[in-house]
This record gives sequence, structure tokens and C-alpha cells, in this order.
Amino acid sequence: MKHSVRKELFSQVESMINQYCDGCFLHQQLKKEGGRRVAHRFCISQCTVGEKLQEYGNKLK
Repeated sequence: MKHSVRKELFSQVESMINQYCDGCFLHQQLKKEGGRRVAHRFCISQCTVGEKLQEYGNKLK
């Protein structure tokens, strides 16, 4: 994969995290109620933003 393509993918990932994940109320609430692992598991398996981030991660492999 070209360096410029990887750089663009990283830029998109960072933008999504800044826009949707930083300060996410749902993540904070789940973390408070069930702990960090529960909140992280939700983000990975059920959140649409998390699913999109996984797609970007698979492209970077």
C-alpha cells in the first residue's frame, strides 16, 4: 500500500475518532456502569463508528 494512501486512511480514522468518539456519552455511561471492558466491547461490536474504524484498520493491514 502506498504511503500516501496509508496517511489518508490514518487521517480519516483520526477525524472520525475526534468527531464521534471523544466525549461519547454512551461510552462514558457504559464505562461507569460496567467498566472499561464493557464499554470497549460495545464500541467494537455494536457501535457503527467502531465498525467503520475496524474497516479502516483492515485496509491498513
